[in-house]
Amino acid sequence: MDKEALLEAIINNAIDGIITIDTTGLIEAINPSACELFGYQVNEVVGKNISMLMPEPYRSQHDGYIHRYHQTGEAHIIGIGREVTGLRKDKSQFPFRLAVSKVQYKGRIVYTGFIHDLSREKDAEEQLRKYTSRLEHLVEERTEALQSIVAQLQNAKEEVSLSLEKEKELNQLKSRFVSMASHEFRTPLSSIQLSASLIEKYAQEYQNPNIAKHVGKIKVGVGNLTNILNDFLSLERLEAGKINPQAVPFDLVKLAEEITEEMQLIAKQNQNIIYQHTGKSSLVTLDAALLKNCIINLIANAIKYSGENTFIEFNTELDEKRCMVMIKDDGIGIPVNDQKHLFEPFFRANNTGSIPGTGLGLNIVNRYIKLMNGEVEFESAENKGAKFTLIFNL
Repeated sequence: MDKEALLEAIINNAIDGIITIDTTGLIEAINPSACELFGYQVNEVVGKNISMLMPEPYRSQHDGYIHRYHQTGEAHIIGIGREVTGLRKDKSQFPFRLAVSKVQYKGRIVYTGFIHDLSREKDAEEQLRKYTSRLEHLVEERTEALQSIVAQLQNAKEEVSLSLEKEKELNQLKSRFVSMASHEFRTPLSSIQLSASLIEKYAQEYQNPNIAKHVGKIKVGVGNLTNILNDFLSLERLEAGKINPQAVPFDLVKLAEEITEEMQLIAKQNQNIIYQHTGKSSLVTLDAALLKNCIINLIANAIKYSGENTFIEFNTELDEKRCMVMIKDDGIGIPVNDQKHLFEPFFRANNTGSIPGTGLGLNIVNRYIKLMNGEVEFESAENKGAKFTLIFNL
């Protein structure tokens, strides 16, 4: 195959449209892809002015470009071109990117235009714009809803704190809160969480940082509210005496590994939970659900009060006499003056700042452990981390 035949084969099979014009703007050649784009047959365009494929104002501008070329000898577009609009035979228009090459062919100058149809890209951009707009509107609605719920929960927390001295008022408030939480909060929170996950899934292909940012805010807000709700519900069940430990044999190592995997998913960037077991056996008889709740609470605190790029130690130890569970972090620690109040309900150390929390977690952990005839020990100092140890005599 000679060079001209090879070149002709390449042009005829090119995905993009290719049109060659002379210096007066007359079309000399057009490949099948260009014919398909503009809706013409070859014989309908060859010998015609290229402006027939342009809508206004491009058509009028093109005549000016040709006139300027004959005066100056300089073409308007050479090399990587710009986005322009084409006119099909049926008078419909479409966007495309045009690149033009100046070619010496058989002793004369011709210009070859390479046409890349942008219709799909533009449609996708418009769909993304509309989708992003809908998502931003949804995020605003969800944010307003979350702010309203946060305000309601904060008010509820303040009311609970003020009414602890009066048993009758406390019982009334707890009943109202439990009823409200069960019916008014759990369903919308689940819906918001599901919507956020679906938004994150459907928006992955667009890689829009604004979507990811707002989805992240929704998920963090929902997580915080869910933790608050769970703490209040746990406290109510404890106060009502509805929690009765059910001690059954289970594999402590298997449970700990499952917790480690679960909590690693919510750890901060480069925060690693390191689990280790000591002992020849891993079978222990306790209430697995209550123990799991306590461990998750302690690891969640370690994650919350430690920075990125840190390690959280999670150890279990089992022998014939006792079972021990230890969680240690290198976070902000607990000031000495606050440690005596650590297990009181609604107490938060004075160095927690704006870190979210109810002040109920450690109180619930301590009460769960006592229900299982265990005890909680801790060691801590401000800015030197904290270490909590759960001890069960067997």
